[in-house]
Amino acid sequence: MGFLDTLLGRAKADLDRLSVLPEAAAVVQTTTGYAPTGVGAVCFATPEDADPGRLCRELQDMLDATPDAPTMTLTEDARGYTWLLAHHAPDDLPELVDNLRAMSAVLQDGGFADRLLCTLVAFRNPSARPLALVYLYKCGTFYPFAPLPNERRNNHLEFQVRAALAGVLPVESDLGRWFPLWSAPDL
Repeated sequence: MGFLDTLLGRAKADLDRLSVLPEAAAVVQTTTGYAPTGVGAVCFATPEDADPGRLCRELQDMLDATPDAPTMTLTEDARGYTWLLAHHAPDDLPELVDNLRAMSAVLQDGGFADRLLCTLVAFRNPSARPLALVYLYKCGTFYPFAPLPNERRNNHLEFQVRAALAGVLPVESDLGRWFPLWSAPDL
């Protein structure tokens, strides 16, 4: 990709950044008690003329060729975004991350590079409260999202996670980009 592609937002996302998620998850679990659930998702904006079903079949065929392939589901949220969810055993985060990277690569190669929004990995604490680590494709950064009932956020937990992950992964410094993912499935 050239300078003009990057400037116009057509550059491919740096999917290698997702590889730090297992290390980050260990830090999150140690400092907060939140553990991975085994659920991860890739979110993208679907063009009106696209066939997300075809993409889902291609992704599933690719993943089925790997041992212990996850169950993958395709869903559209209330805001019109498409989510590809992968499910693994909670203790198999490296494999989940590999599948999220593969799903993202297939979407990029399928012409969706400029439509990839984020990837998330879900966590829960012993009280079943949710937390997600969210990767922003266009920024190459992560942020924590801790939803509470009635579309509120646990800002204290989000800042605690941000502090714990300093130096482990690139945390988004612009809080305005810490988008609430209220309609993210399985979160």
